[in-house]
Amino acid sequence: MAFGPDFSWLKRFFPRGLYGRAALILFLPVVTVTLVVSVMFLQRHFDGVTRQMTASMARELGFVAARVEQAVNAPAALLAGQAVAVPLGLSVDLPAAPNIDDDRIFYDFSGRVVIEELRHTLPQVMGIDLASDEKRVRITMNGPFGPYLLSFDRSRVSASNPHQLLVLMLFTSLLMSGIATIFLRNQLRPIKRLARAAEEYGKGRVVPYRAVGATEVRSAGTAFLDMRNRLERSNEQRKLMLSGISHDLRTPLTRLRLGLSMLSPDLPTDQPEIDAMTADVDEMSRMVGAFLDYSRDEAQEGPPVATEALPFLRGLVADAQRAGQKVRLAGVEGPEDGRVTFRPDMLRRAIENLIGNAVRYGDHAEVDAALAPRSLRISVEDDGPGIPELQMDEAMRPFTRLDPSRNQNRGQGVGLGLSIAADVARAHGGQLRLVRGVRLGGLRAEIVIPR
Repeated sequence: MAFGPDFSWLKRFFPRGLYGRAALILFLPVVTVTLVVSVMFLQRHFDGVTRQMTASMARELGFVAARVEQAVNAPAALLAGQAVAVPLGLSVDLPAAPNIDDDRIFYDFSGRVVIEELRHTLPQVMGIDLASDEKRVRITMNGPFGPYLLSFDRSRVSASNPHQLLVLMLFTSLLMSGIATIFLRNQLRPIKRLARAAEEYGKGRVVPYRAVGATEVRSAGTAFLDMRNRLERSNEQRKLMLSGISHDLRTPLTRLRLGLSMLSPDLPTDQPEIDAMTADVDEMSRMVGAFLDYSRDEAQEGPPVATEALPFLRGLVADAQRAGQKVRLAGVEGPEDGRVTFRPDMLRRAIENLIGNAVRYGDHAEVDAALAPRSLRISVEDDGPGIPELQMDEAMRPFTRLDPSRNQNRGQGVGLGLSIAADVARAHGGQLRLVRGVRLGGLRAEIVIPR
């Protein structure tokens, strides 16, 4: 239930595009400030100037009125008034038609100040006409010999209209608005490119895109590229997984089919044949389990939680030792209660795969860790034959077996251990690095993730 007035109808009058809204945010304050300055400051300024000029003019009019009132008759009053008014730039008409109304044009804002100031200063004023002639001020005065008329130029009581200032303000505003529009378009262009790249990728097309623009836009572009690369890598690995399944299962299935074709209902089954077929079934079960583990890692289930990293690693190594693996914790660096945010199940599976590979291709393995203020590094090193430096990138691809460098007779792997560890590290914003071990001389795998 909604309370208060509903202003949703206002949305129809606002632009829907980002460019239009940004322009509105930019130009609306400029227009508002210009109007406020023009109406408040300029109007008050010119009202004050007009009031000062009118007060000075009222003293001259009062001097003329005093000379008229001191005359003995109407002709003498006219001559006395003209003798003073003409040198002051005034004109006197006596007698004059009586006028008791004030008249000005509706947009003549300074005329209001002129009328107000003259009536306040001169009690003899009967009416002030500012509308008959915009360039003249006509004042009907009440004298001892009847009404008389005083007139003078309007410029003597009103400051000239600020046309130059207004034109300058308008020109400057338009110029600055044009420059701001150019900068605004340059800032919005990377956002449009990002939106186009995301839209095209949603349609299954990959268009070239480079993260440029402001820091926030560049950060969003980098995040999009990381997401797109991760999805592309996931699609590629899914294709590799399907091809790996078809390739790796073909051999045991062929052996199993051949063994079944050689069975005869009339002859007893040999135990060696049964053992061979059972081994084939176990091998296929192991391969399917490895594929399922890999797919589960790709799903990245479970939210990250803040975990004490070093106790987590000690427990993991202890579990591996209880399972009979020859692995030991070589050393740890950092605070014991230091916490790192990660997915415990995924990181455990990655390290278990690294330990499994290490003890499979070597006699024993060592694990060490370093907890820095900004990152966590976990290393697993073995004393096996290692991997040639030129093949280390290839070794992290799924379903890759490097037979010349890693003796596969030591274990039955399907080429997913390093790939799972690399994907887990990337899922946490880190990386997996493979280098030559210094202490044991074999392969050293390092997982580095940010805290």
